[in-house]
Amino acid sequence: MRERASGGRQWQPERFALAIDEISRQTGLDFLLVGGPDERASAERVIAKAASPIVNMVGSLSLATLLAVLGQARLFLGNESGPMHMAAAAGTLVVGLFGLTDPAVWGPVGVANVTLRPSMPCECIAKDLRRRPDPSKACCVWRLEVKAVVDAVRAILSRTVKDVEHAL
Repeated sequence: MRERASGGRQWQPERFALAIDEISRQTGLDFLLVGGPDERASAERVIAKAASPIVNMVGSLSLATLLAVLGQARLFLGNESGPMHMAAAAGTLVVGLFGLTDPAVWGPVGVANVTLRPSMPCECIAKDLRRRPDPSKACCVWRLEVKAVVDAVRAILSRTVKDVEHAL
């Protein structure tokens, strides 16, 4: 949820809030927000819009602690980011939200995951197709709908619960 130059590469906080509320309602999962100090404003926007209780740890975890927290999580839902890759490295399921960058190249590896990306080319870059688009100014990820994100979370949770039950 970065606010800096890459703001266009981040799904809107209001949509995160809607997705969190729906996922919480459907699954009973609790939510914890993580990120760097520069993401505090975005985290506050998520919390202000969400009806579900959310623990906010944005800007307060060292990398070692973040890795430990991600390793204990049932699922990581978030933007294409360092924490997304850390969650995958820790063995946590990932639902990654992508815009201009290709998840086939930059997506999580080594763990069950679902990556969502709108169809390309996107309106926000189509006018610049002759020039190499600047990913920090591309807002493609904004086209992802809340329902698609919630459905992806439900699908990966359902699939992995069945895998665990089958292994027992």
